[in-house]
Amino acid sequence: MRRGLVGALGTLVALVAWSSPSVAADPPQFQVDPFWPKPLPNNWLLGQVAGVAVGPNDHVWLLQRPRSLTDDERGATLRPPRNKCCVPAPSVMEFDPEGNFIQGWGHPQTAPWVGNEHGIYVDRTGHVWIAGNGANDSAIFKFTKDGKPVLTIGKLGPSGGSNDTALLGRPADVQVDEAAREVFVADGYGNRRVIVFDSETGAFKRYWGAYGNKPSDDKQPAYDPAAAPSPQFANPVHCAKASRDGHVYVCGRVNNRIQIFRKDGTFVTEWFYEKSTLGAGAVWDLNFWPDANQTWLFNIDGENNLLRILRRSDGAVVGGFGRSGRQAGHFHWVHTIAVDSKGNIYTGEVDTGKRVQKFKPDRAPQ
Repeated sequence: MRRGLVGALGTLVALVAWSSPSVAADPPQFQVDPFWPKPLPNNWLLGQVAGVAVGPNDHVWLLQRPRSLTDDERGATLRPPRNKCCVPAPSVMEFDPEGNFIQGWGHPQTAPWVGNEHGIYVDRTGHVWIAGNGANDSAIFKFTKDGKPVLTIGKLGPSGGSNDTALLGRPADVQVDEAAREVFVADGYGNRRVIVFDSETGAFKRYWGAYGNKPSDDKQPAYDPAAAPSPQFANPVHCAKASRDGHVYVCGRVNNRIQIFRKDGTFVTEWFYEKSTLGAGAVWDLNFWPDANQTWLFNIDGENNLLRILRRSDGAVVGGFGRSGRQAGHFHWVHTIAVDSKGNIYTGEVDTGKRVQKFKPDRAPQ
């Protein structure tokens, strides 16, 4: 068994890594950086950190939920003030690699805006894509880096269902394939599909459901670990991440599985993790080790509160860390993951977790 021990504010925090089969190269090991980011200005406090993305120059972008703060957390904004601290931070926040705050914007100043912040992606040109999973979030939005609207795909309001090509259904995640000029949407909390649009015009391209089939909105039975795998995606379809070699990895959160497709929607295979997990499920989000082959896949699990390191060639679990807890290196409802060009991992937590954490690798990607 491998173990990494890190110092955090004078306390040793164990990042537990599991034993792994023999592989050509061992996966990286990680240490938590308890001092990232640096203290926020303006008496700000983070709410639920729903999305994390890495943009140009390895700047880290957070999408957090100002409206998730409780009255005691935003007490300085009440009239009369309840206490000295705090003030909700902006929905969108940009940091440099050292953790210095650069800029922020979002609710309520930015329009249009989502009902509940959920997914963020920053493309190579610096445009910021936002998805929300509120009741009327049937659109995604593209902004300039300073929050000016550029493109809306869909329209806020009631969803048209999983076979509607114009409206979304509480989308969870968004990723842009810059070379193909396509945006992949994990759609989502209302719909049960992956849908693809032109990233410049917003024109519809294609969509698919589980196993590459036509999605259905018929009521599905509750997840049963002993039953045959569901022929449909369950809600939420929580991520859709495209790899460099032309595959799309889809998070079937409550079905405890990753389904893999070609970019045209052709089903390739599926992997299951912690199949006995109930509740909110075991497969929440994923991202890639940034070497040339994207050798490792990092998969976060917000029900069991851990991070798995997967061998991308076959999905085998070869390492990982985390447990439920409040200390540095622990997680509570870990919801989102991003990786920069040097292999640093950034995670965000929702529910009462309300924080971002940075994990440093023991070596650089090759």
